[in-house]
Amino acid sequence: MRNASWPQTALLMIGSCLSVLAAVLVAPLLPAMMQHFSETPGSAVLVPLIIALPALMVALLAPFAGVIADRVARKPLLLICLALYSVFGLMPVWLDSLYLIVLSRAGIGLAEAGIMTCCTTLIGDYYSGVRRQRLLALQMVVTSLSAVLFITLAGFLGSETWRTPFLLYGVGFVLLPLCAWLLWEPARHSDVHGAEPAQLFPWKALMPLYVLTFLAGLSLLVVPSQGGYLLNLLGVEAPQLIGMTMGANQLAIVIGAVSFRMLVRYRLDALLLAGFALTGIGGLLLATAPSHAVALVAVVINGLGIGLLMPTLITWIMAQVGGTLRGRATGGFTSAMFGGQFASPLVVVALTGGVIASLPTALAVIGAVQVLVALICLAVPRIGGLQARLSPGAGAAHSTH
Repeated sequence: MRNASWPQTALLMIGSCLSVLAAVLVAPLLPAMMQHFSETPGSAVLVPLIIALPALMVALLAPFAGVIADRVARKPLLLICLALYSVFGLMPVWLDSLYLIVLSRAGIGLAEAGIMTCCTTLIGDYYSGVRRQRLLALQMVVTSLSAVLFITLAGFLGSETWRTPFLLYGVGFVLLPLCAWLLWEPARHSDVHGAEPAQLFPWKALMPLYVLTFLAGLSLLVVPSQGGYLLNLLGVEAPQLIGMTMGANQLAIVIGAVSFRMLVRYRLDALLLAGFALTGIGGLLLATAPSHAVALVAVVINGLGIGLLMPTLITWIMAQVGGTLRGRATGGFTSAMFGGQFASPLVVVALTGGVIASLPTALAVIGAVQVLVALICLAVPRIGGLQARLSPGAGAAHSTH
């Protein structure tokens, strides 16, 4: 029986960061790309799609990736998707057609769906109990920190031409041989009593958690995508101050995720209540902030809630299934999370009607809904028939170790 250690952990954490690279790498490049393709018909719609399309593709395809991971294999799917990630990701370095670049971004989303699903599923396969819970929290910490690193790199590399940062997508080709060497396909008979019995997918238990994951994904992007506009309304226009404020939000997400490791012994529905309450209170405070100082406090409170939500949700989802269904359960989580991220700016636009001055009202509505959802979280165990507490060895019987 093989035991996973730091090389496997490091690869799965780095692989989890590739979806962050796909999202934040392009954000600083959009103005330059808009200028470069200004003569292309429909560029005003197509350029924003460059950042939004991968999230939509992940939301649509992650459930299918989960089915493939369960019925066929995890590792081969991961290796194929790493190769596709670099192939599609590097295309904009040479492509001169905006239409083809948009198609390549759809390919990035296809690859991300497999990578995210397989990396999270393999964490569930290789580890169990408290160690699994800690690594799922660490996954959130690492991806949040990588967002700060990638967006800084993109700004630096894109100073000469918007094409250069796309070279970072070559990291898939670097990870490919390392994953082929150091990762392994989990045993299909992980149950301690022999072959794992056939199971029905626990839709009743997981659907409430998937809905909450969608709402958490939507909440995740509200501050990063709208915070800058709100700060402008407060008279804060210096890029350094806006960057510092967004960085404080990301740092708070990290602290919230780290806190999960200490709070996991408490009821999970209570942790979800705390997560959504903090997220909503932060949003309400941001919507009514009279100054930059108050806005800074607001984004920190919001980030603490977001950081607590994601590891709580994926840990609870993992505890509901054995190894034969873990890929599908993870694919559902990934789909719901990215679906929420894709919907986030659309919801804000629907609430504001495209009028920036209406943004505080929109954020107040979203914050109020999040606080309401926090109270509903206490009913989740009864709706899905879930255990609200995890034992230290939760899921151990379904792990390969």
